[in-house]
Amino acid sequence: MNIRDLEYLISLAEYKHFRRAADACNVSQPTLSGQIRKLEDELGTILLERTSRKVLFTQAGLALVDQAKSVLREVKVLKEMASNQGKEMSGPLHVGILPTLGPYLSPIIVPAMKETFPELDLYLYELQTSQMVDQLSAGQLDCGILAFVKESEPFIEVPLFNEEILLAVSDKHEWAKEKQLPISVLKDKELLFLDDGHCLRTQTLDYCLSVGAKESAHFKATNLETLRNMVAANVGISLIPKFAAKETSGVKYISFCNPTPFRAIGLIYRPGSPLRTRYERLAKGIEEVMKKQDVE
Repeated sequence: MNIRDLEYLISLAEYKHFRRAADACNVSQPTLSGQIRKLEDELGTILLERTSRKVLFTQAGLALVDQAKSVLREVKVLKEMASNQGKEMSGPLHVGILPTLGPYLSPIIVPAMKETFPELDLYLYELQTSQMVDQLSAGQLDCGILAFVKESEPFIEVPLFNEEILLAVSDKHEWAKEKQLPISVLKDKELLFLDDGHCLRTQTLDYCLSVGAKESAHFKATNLETLRNMVAANVGISLIPKFAAKETSGVKYISFCNPTPFRAIGLIYRPGSPLRTRYERLAKGIEEVMKKQDVE
């Protein structure tokens, strides 16, 4: 048994699919499958129920997954302690980032952080909130950049900035020429949203429900680009974070007042991490960069 075998097991527990788990571990499917069988032989117990459609874990398998996560967390701490013996802002740093932030935030912060911390090797992974907190808990990530939600509360939360939420409408919409509107205008209006799994969906839906708006039952997008294109086609209206509100033919963005909706963006990391100072300095660097982008 080795650390890599435990990583394979945890990945398989996360994806419930051999090929996707193998892709996530950057190995072939036969390699991952073979190592899991070797692990079963070594332990003398069956960890999985293999079917043609899905992977089911036995009780012994589930127990081992939980223990494997604990082992990997301890290994991560050991690596962090060793890393902390060298230069504080040097070496690899694995950072999760939301898909609704990554395409717009990464081009801003990555070049700036490379300039500020030239010996720090940043590795960014676009992950939804649930995946990010799971991988952070398991020691697969060092820290994460997300919108603060209930799932992020067990971690150390370092605020970075508040991102305003804008209303996106077609240039043919009756509000297209408006610069600002009270959020109450959404009462009884039907809006387009991202599908389940995106924390942005939950946050924007909460705002809408609070003023009596409704969710469209006919369409849900998997990403912001699709959502924006549907607005451009005058299929409906939607809420878009400010950094994703890029100029798009046929789309107009309107700010809200009374109140102005926003999502709180921050960096999270495991409590008790030996690299706390590293994460705090990274967060401070990102915060300074974002101040120059005219965000709070």
